Amino acid sequence: MIKIGLLGAGHLGKIHLRLLKEIPAFDVVGFYDLNPLCAAEVEHMFGIKAYSDAESLMDACDAIDIVTPTISHFELAAKAIKKHKHAFIEKPLVTTQKEARTLLKLAVEANVKVQVGFVERFNPALITALPYINCPFFIDAQRISEFHIRGTDVSVVLDMMIHDIDIIMHIVKSPVKKVSATGAAVVSDGADIANARIEFDNGCIANITASRVALGKARKTHIFQHDSQILIDFLNKKVEVYHIEDYKGTLQPGAIIIGHPGRHQKQILVEQPQVSELNAIKTELEGFAKAIKENISPPVTIEQGVASMEVAFKILEHLKHNAQIYA
Repeated sequence: MIKIGLLGAGHLGKIHLRLLKEIPAFDVVGFYDLNPLCAAEVEHMFGIKAYSDAESLMDACDAIDIVTPTISHFELAAKAIKKHKHAFIEKPLVTTQKEARTLLKLAVEANVKVQVGFVERFNPALITALPYINCPFFIDAQRISEFHIRGTDVSVVLDMMIHDIDIIMHIVKSPVKKVSATGAAVVSDGADIANARIEFDNGCIANITASRVALGKARKTHIFQHDSQILIDFLNKKVEVYHIEDYKGTLQPGAIIIGHPGRHQKQILVEQPQVSELNAIKTELEGFAKAIKENISPPVTIEQGVASMEVAFKILEHLKHNAQIYA
């Protein structure tokens, strides 16, 4: 079994602890939390040893699950990796470009498995949609929610938009050509609403909107391809696929026709594939365990995490520049 310890027993940390205990490959040896009252409560709740410091926990483990506030990710991950411990690091990976590149260098030198916690990669709606995605030319992603104090230690780009950046880079698989963005701070020091446009070398364009000051929740991505359109609802775990083909006089059952009669027409057939039920967080942690046991790449590698962060930092630079212009 893989001896694993958890750093950070807050809201998400408690979820991770519960799921780690359910995964047979892991032996949860303990956890560490800076808040002694929280540590005592969680120790009693889960029956798992609370360590008095992070390094002692690292020394007792083969792997570390880092679910602390983002500002502490780099220091804790760097220490763990230098001790040759495998690391699962919750998103956002780190807070600066330099930290991201340094962490990647350390991981390569130590030859350990480092997985980034992009949980939406394991959303059953995305998993269901992936087989239908072949060559997107335009992607529109919206991720909005009400305001919560949790996560405001970083901008909405690193808190929320980073999920869609990762997903889009995962499905487009082309170098980024150009990035532009605009946004605004509303109730915190960093941007609370942002819109970014990413242009890829293969011609695909992605438009991403993220807001944490909305009146409701929505997490939808619309993918446009020459022969289809795919709508992924991450929040409600639904997928709709619109197959588009030339209408040649024979209408398929359930299809609709668009275009002018007597001229070039298309028929659209709507498919709603069944989305299976699974726990995305548990699935990503199981993937981490498999990577360690079988000595294979994690489902979301440190290289992929850093690549997404590089795009996020370009977006943040545009937001900073625009803020200076309109100040």
